[in-house]
Amino acid sequence: MSRNPDSRDASRSAAPDRRTFLKAVPSFIALAPPCFASRPGLETRRHSAAQAAAVGDSAPADLRAALDTIRRKRQVPCLAALALRGDQTVARGIVGVRSASSPVQATLNDRFHLGSDTKAMTATVVATLIEAGRLDWSTTVGDVLSEAVPAMHPAWRPVRIDQLLTHRGGAPADLNADGLWSRLWQRQGTPSDQRMQLVRGVVTRPPAATPGTVYIYSNAGYAIAGAMIERIAGRRWEDLMHDRLFAPLGITTGGFGAPGTRGVLDQPRGHDSSGKPVEPGPNADNPPAIGPAGTVHMTMGDWARFAVLHARGDAANPARLPRLLEAESFDRLHRPAEGPGEKYACGWGVTERPWAKGSGSADVGRTLTHAGSNTMWYCVLWIAPERDFAVLVACNQGGDRAAGACDDAAAEAIRTVVP
Repeated sequence: MSRNPDSRDASRSAAPDRRTFLKAVPSFIALAPPCFASRPGLETRRHSAAQAAAVGDSAPADLRAALDTIRRKRQVPCLAALALRGDQTVARGIVGVRSASSPVQATLNDRFHLGSDTKAMTATVVATLIEAGRLDWSTTVGDVLSEAVPAMHPAWRPVRIDQLLTHRGGAPADLNADGLWSRLWQRQGTPSDQRMQLVRGVVTRPPAATPGTVYIYSNAGYAIAGAMIERIAGRRWEDLMHDRLFAPLGITTGGFGAPGTRGVLDQPRGHDSSGKPVEPGPNADNPPAIGPAGTVHMTMGDWARFAVLHARGDAANPARLPRLLEAESFDRLHRPAEGPGEKYACGWGVTERPWAKGSGSADVGRTLTHAGSNTMWYCVLWIAPERDFAVLVACNQGGDRAAGACDDAAAEAIRTVVP
């Protein structure tokens, strides 16, 4: 979720304006772009020797006191954070409540909505299908969807799936044209039917830009990629996610949409930017049509399994140990597309930070990062492959207060762990 720089908060990003999908009813929800531009709060802070010593070999450092200070300052209901070194948790904490209307405390066994951090998961599933020989990185929209969409605009036919996954396929930044976004909220048919409705609404019009020329952050591009693999595999995207990603990684809490049961406070509630809790249900998340762009939820621990997969799969990791995919696939997933605009790989913003450098690095180390939100949740993930390190933060509220809280919490976790 990119947002404008804010001089009141040194940890805010200098990223592009927030992009949102507009909806003509008050329950509008958005998936916004990743937050991977410069964050001074994650660059310049240093931890003390005492904090460094707190990270022992036997027990993770306790982040609860620091997180609660941040939570109260930012006025958000709940804040959770994990820091990983390799596949070991070296710092953790969760503070706050499941709902602002209840005193029930949140726990690390609770599920959080990951928003656009779903994108890297979708791209990973695409890579598994490529390794299985079902498609390749150069498979085009026309190759897969021409028969299903005879009226496809000719400019869409040569768009490659790797261009969709790096936001360089010409897919639009929003789905407002001809009222498509409002129609998708009606949720007609199965999730796969809804994704094909989105595909038809987008690819029968010219691309928003000449494919391959510019970076346009687009949830629609990921939805089209999701529809492509559904058609190739003959299975729903949700099933492919479970069978090709969640199950192999031991992720047991992965699901789609807002977590929890309506009327029963069995999971945290999402909260809008004002702090009002929202009951689970159709209006508590985006339509399934854009599921591949951002509707996954799971626990922090299960999300960490995915983070470890990519941290250990990266070529810069001295403890590199690829699993699920071959090393070449991780290299492709983590390689930014060429051209102007953001350095964006397949579901990852790619940038550099001083705290991410490993032994032998001169000044900075490369990071993989992404943030996610459906305006009722917020999360952010940073991976520093050279350090075999990752930090994950989540909040059950959307908006700027939650974004600031997650930035602050990530900085605190990094300061606690990284020398």
